[in-house]
This record gives sequence, C-alpha cells and structure tokens, in this order.
Amino acid sequence: MNFWLYLTFALFSTWKFLFTPMAGPAAGLSFTETLISCLIGGYISAGIFYFGSSYFMKRSLQNRVKKEEILKKEGKPLKLKKRFTSTNRWIIRIKNSLGKYGVTYLFPLFLSIPIGTVITAKFYKHQKDTFFWIVLFLTLNGLLITGGTYLLTFVV
Repeated sequence: MNFWLYLTFALFSTWKFLFTPMAGPAAGLSFTETLISCLIGGYISAGIFYFGSSYFMKRSLQNRVKKEEILKKEGKPLKLKKRFTSTNRWIIRIKNSLGKYGVTYLFPLFLSIPIGTVITAKFYKHQKDTFFWIVLFLTLNGLLITGGTYLLTFVV
C-alpha cells in the first residue's frame, strides 16, 4: 500500500479527472486502486466547487469591482470586458442543446472538475438533484476511463 501514490492520484484527479487514470498502469497500481484514488479526488473537488460555487462567483465579482475602483482612482480608462465571448457562446449553446444531463456529464470531464462544476452549479444549482448527477457521471466516467486504460494495457 503506497499512501503517497494514492494521494498523488487523488490530488491530480481533483483538477484533471480525464487524464489521471491513464497513469495508473505505469505507476503499478491495480484497476481498483486507480479507480478509487481518482474517484476520491474527483468527489472532493466536485463537492468543494459545487457547494462553494456561490462563494467563488461572489469573490470574482468583488475582485472585478475592486479592480474597477482602483482604475477609477488612478484615472485610467476602464476597459470593458466582453461578456459574450466565443467561449461563453459555446457554453450556452451546449447548455441549450444538451440540457442538464449533458452539462453535468461533459463539463466536469472536459473543462476540469472545478471549472465544470462551478459552471454547472451556476446553471442548475436550484435543482436539488444536480450534485447527485455530477457524482453519478463522475463515477461512470471514472469506470469508463480507468476500464478503457487497463483494457488497452492488457491488449497491447
């Protein structure tokens, strides 16, 4: 039992859940060890960022307001930030076309768990089952990615 290796996998999974299980065979971990380490990291990150999303959004707004006040005091012109960027349009297009289940499945996986979970919470936090779906889809993705990785290592 290598505690530090498990901890490393859990910490890497808190940020980029998609790629961490792929390192399991190279590190000498079994399928179960890799899966559990990655799922623990993913669950911790999803919980922190889902339930703390309102705090992170408020803090972002406060920082933006503070920055604007500093620029006003210095007499510098305010450079207005574009709100409808191509990335924001893409996110809204995905949200409208796939709905809640597509967003809870894809955003934490492809955007990273912190960013994807905060965006999902921004759209669907008022629905009580959203966090359940995030955890369920993280588990499903963990099984698929880890299983695919170990299947490929045995085939090759």
